Amino acid sequence: MQKYGGFIPFIKSLKFRLIISIILVAVIPAFLVAAVILSSYEARALSIRESEIKSQAKILANQIATSEYMNADAATSDSILTQIGMLMSIYDGRLLIVDDNFRIMYDTYNLDENKTIISEEVIRSVSGEVFASYDSENQYIETATPIINPTDKTSTVLGVLVLSVSTDNIQLSADYLQQIAAVIMVLIVAAMGFFGVLISIHLVAPFNKLSEGIASIQGGRTDEELMVKDYTETIIICEKFNKMMSKMKVMDDSRQEFVSNVSHELKTPLTSMKVLADSINSMHGAPVELYQEFMADITNEIERETKIINDLLSLVKMDKTAAALNISAVNINELIEQIMKRLQPIADQQKVQLVMESFRPVTAEVDEVKITLAFTNLIENAIKYNKNDGEGWVHVSLNADHQYFYVKVEDSGMGIPEEALDHIYERFYRVDKSHSREIGGTGLGLAITRNAVLMHKGAIKVHSELGEGTTFDVRIPLSYIV
Repeated sequence: MQKYGGFIPFIKSLKFRLIISIILVAVIPAFLVAAVILSSYEARALSIRESEIKSQAKILANQIATSEYMNADAATSDSILTQIGMLMSIYDGRLLIVDDNFRIMYDTYNLDENKTIISEEVIRSVSGEVFASYDSENQYIETATPIINPTDKTSTVLGVLVLSVSTDNIQLSADYLQQIAAVIMVLIVAAMGFFGVLISIHLVAPFNKLSEGIASIQGGRTDEELMVKDYTETIIICEKFNKMMSKMKVMDDSRQEFVSNVSHELKTPLTSMKVLADSINSMHGAPVELYQEFMADITNEIERETKIINDLLSLVKMDKTAAALNISAVNINELIEQIMKRLQPIADQQKVQLVMESFRPVTAEVDEVKITLAFTNLIENAIKYNKNDGEGWVHVSLNADHQYFYVKVEDSGMGIPEEALDHIYERFYRVDKSHSREIGGTGLGLAITRNAVLMHKGAIKVHSELGEGTTFDVRIPLSYIV
């Protein structure tokens, strides 16, 4: 038994593909879910942080506006500075207070105080708009909130509160979650790999049974039937395999029987000829008539042997896929008439009435030699396997339409058992072995006929009832189809 070990065969195996499929089925959804959750977490966290910052900035801006912090004399208000300190301790950011002339009044970093700041967010906030943005590259949220006294009905903008807050803690949390997700993914891959191995071993086991069963049959246990009932697929495979083995066994038995029969058929004429020749040699002064009789017997034996050899040669020629057909326009009416004329002596000898019925003149493009051989076999079989009590008959009819011509060969013979109908075209197969041996059949005639018909892109069908006779229907195109 051939061993399929090694890394490359394993990669190509069903087991490996099942393992990979199971891992992918678990990992891909898990990866997508993790990516969506992480992305949603980061977006949600940033949104919440931005809302908090805007809310705190709004509260602080209102406190600054109501405390008149924007007046130069109140620039050192301890209350507002305390609020700013508390806010910065919570959010770890930078706060700028800008007046309506774009001058920085206060900077928690003490870097840009009394400097002028001109930026889009400050300009828009001086106009009364609350502005917020996220810088993903530097990882901070920046808001610009207009300072407006809530009690002032004119809503005059006194200045702008610019607040920049780092989002490093959100990114750290996201990175931590990614690490956890990576660990979970590794565990999922390991777990799915383990379960994938177990599942694949279980799923592939029936196919191993199939392999072992086939190996057992190859080892010579041909009497066993292969049957693995684990899956519907294995049952179907087993049924088809058993049918194939059954046909192969029939074919093998038929071949062996054919070899035995042909050996016997070839040997018998040779033995007869040797006996006749020895008899002639041993007779001295025998009359001429006796010599002529013996020579006629030898000639008959030679013809018998020639027929067997010709059948074998015909079948070999039919088997060649590249066998060329010598296509020509042939008068089918005349061809069948000639065949029946040649077979009339056999019909007379068998006391079988031979009748031909032609409905119209038919000319077709065929290989005359091969098609003659096909029709000869059908009609000759109908004669030989018929009644020999004077009541037997063979009816041959010829008809045609615009595309095909049809030949029907009907007889009143012994018929074919229903179980044998599927096998009659198999080479070496004979329905009635004893009767076939008596009349010299080799089991090749119908195989030759079917091959010849198929080579012409035609079709052949059989209808038969045991004891009631047999009908063969042949259909062949009028024009040869390349």
